[in-house]
Amino acid sequence: MDAAEKRVRTFARVKPTADFAQDMIKFGPDNKSIDIYIKKDARKGVVNNRQTDWSFRLDGVLHNTSQELAYETVAEKLVSDALLGYNGTIMCYGQTGAGKTYTMTGATAEYKHRGIIPRAIQQVFKAIARSVDSFITVRVSYLEIYNETLCDLLATTTNSGAGDVQMAVVDCPRGVYVKGLSIHPVSHEEDALNLLFEGETNRVIAEHSLNKNSSRSHCIFTIYIESRCRAFSDVRCINSKINLIDLAGSERLSKTGSEGQVLKEATYINKSLSFLEQIVIALADPRRDHIPFRQSKLTHVLKDSLGGKCNTVLVANICGEALHVEETLSSLRFATRMKWITTEPVINVTCDPEETVRALEKEIVLLKQELAMHNNLANRSLVTYDPLTDVQIAEIKSQIHKYLQGAIDEIEITNVRQVQEVFKQFKLIVRQQEHEVEGRLRSKYALIDKNDFATIAAAQKAGVVDVDRHLLGKKDRRELGTRMTLISPKPDGKKKKSKKGSEHSKKEGTRSYVSGRELEAPLLSKSQVTIPIKDLDVKERARSEDTANIDAQPLKPASAEGSQRPSSPPSKPAAFEQFKEECGSEINRIFKENKSILLARKKRSGTVARRINFIRQEMEDIQKALEAQRQERWQQGEYVDETGHLIIDEKEFLLIMKMKDLKEEYRAAYTELQDLKAEIQYCQHLVDQCRNKLIAEFEIWYSESFLIPTYVQKALKPGGNIRPGMIPIDRVTRLEEDEQAVASPAPTPGTGTRRCSPKPVPKSGC
Repeated sequence: MDAAEKRVRTFARVKPTADFAQDMIKFGPDNKSIDIYIKKDARKGVVNNRQTDWSFRLDGVLHNTSQELAYETVAEKLVSDALLGYNGTIMCYGQTGAGKTYTMTGATAEYKHRGIIPRAIQQVFKAIARSVDSFITVRVSYLEIYNETLCDLLATTTNSGAGDVQMAVVDCPRGVYVKGLSIHPVSHEEDALNLLFEGETNRVIAEHSLNKNSSRSHCIFTIYIESRCRAFSDVRCINSKINLIDLAGSERLSKTGSEGQVLKEATYINKSLSFLEQIVIALADPRRDHIPFRQSKLTHVLKDSLGGKCNTVLVANICGEALHVEETLSSLRFATRMKWITTEPVINVTCDPEETVRALEKEIVLLKQELAMHNNLANRSLVTYDPLTDVQIAEIKSQIHKYLQGAIDEIEITNVRQVQEVFKQFKLIVRQQEHEVEGRLRSKYALIDKNDFATIAAAQKAGVVDVDRHLLGKKDRRELGTRMTLISPKPDGKKKKSKKGSEHSKKEGTRSYVSGRELEAPLLSKSQVTIPIKDLDVKERARSEDTANIDAQPLKPASAEGSQRPSSPPSKPAAFEQFKEECGSEINRIFKENKSILLARKKRSGTVARRINFIRQEMEDIQKALEAQRQERWQQGEYVDETGHLIIDEKEFLLIMKMKDLKEEYRAAYTELQDLKAEIQYCQHLVDQCRNKLIAEFEIWYSESFLIPTYVQKALKPGGNIRPGMIPIDRVTRLEEDEQAVASPAPTPGTGTRRCSPKPVPKSGC
């Protein structure tokens, strides 16, 4: 980088006006210098030492240039360097009404009148489209400094309440940033331009005699660029940002005639610009050690943008009229001071996390070599610190099984990884045993809550348990072998068993069925009791047959009800339509109402959006008409009354009033659109919630109506003994299989295989 590039580049852009003072302002032949001449005032006397001519040397003078040429001269190289990793700053400075906002953002009337910000966005995304080796992400933010208050112009685009966060300028090792400023990722040029337009609508503007749309605040639009290489994961990450600053214009209160709020705003603007000029003077002086960046919010935010490690460009917007020659001289003096600030731009590179991982892996290898050397000195050469292989894991598993069987007394362990693997294998074995025991219990028993007195009473009524909540034994004692008992729900936790059963167990000299359950019972919950499924089925069948023999009339409605149930469950789509008409009608009604409200809100949102676009187009048409009226007035000559106020015709006055009404209507429609977006999001949440609830209720209804056995379904009905959710659905669906197994006729003696008793019983055999 040569010496010319190690300083701030400055340009002057002259506002094209019909009253350009050609006799006072002269441009050099190379368009890099401006000479200003003022005639001596004869009223000051013969002795008048006041300076009458000035000469300013800049990097370029833009006079009667298009927006495209201005961008190519000022910003194109800076944006290209930003894509390579250099930070960049472009700042427009000058008096009010000199064309700073037009240079920075341009006019919306025509596409060719776009300013620096839209063209910079376009250049960035064109470079991304052409990039093959790099993966580039772009984010944007828009900050406003109004009366020494930080405002986020894009805070309304988020729903996280970022606009309520207290914003502050914070210094950190990597630079200056604004705490609470929202940064929005953008993937297309259109998204970034939409954010720019939305921020422009939130800016503070006012009207005075020198400018009808005067910016009353400093605005900073920032483009953040992050680039990573696609081909190699070890390439470093490159970060850069482009600060595009539209400063508020300096004002002479004697010319603007500002009063009230406009006067207060002008005071803050001139104060902050004065502090900015002090910073520039301090930066240009190599003897200054302290730079007072904290004097104002503007200078604090621009700490990294004024010189230092950043490409900085200043555009001094000036007016070529003789009336504003003092403001023109002030702006050119500021540009000259900025030119003497030195810069040393550097590429912003951050280390990729994968680089750190590789460095740590290398350190691990060195530490392993160190440990291996110490183990060799301690005669422990067989110790390794690598992850265990499949063969080593299989060897540890084999040793654990031998240890549990008693074949070996200890397990060989040489490092920490083997200790961890041993505990892991023990944990797997314990879990496997728990699942096996639980599976055997669930295949034999249905779990009933001991505090559910209604279900226990129903079991007592069915003859499955007695008054002490013990299971009743079957008639054929020889086939069962012993009397079965329930886990006692009493506080002492002891179990009762029949006297005959215990005597029979002692007589046989074998472990009874109760003792086998005593080993498995602790796996059950203390608040649950178990009932054998087969005993429950047999008792129900016997009770039904006895009732049929005594009185056959009450069974007809029950059989009719059972015949109404289809042999196979219907398809879920058909069942879902039936559910929406019957049990789920209320939920379905609420779902439809919420959906209709959501559709109405979306329709209204589309109407308001179209209305906003129509108002915007109408505002642009009126703006064109106003510009034409102003051009015509300038050509014909302006009329001023006795007090110095400009006189305009009725047509231009009506256009101005209509523009004011359209702006108010636009703001109201925009507010309504934001409210509709919030309502749409809320209604969408309600619709999704109703849909999920409707599906969940349907699944429960479908399972209880078509998958649960008939007698269990009766108990699940309102007023039944069993509540939904007490029995797992996978266990309930297997009840029909158990019922069929119980209902199948036993083989006739001599025609099939005889069934033996599970335990040897005296005087009986197979």
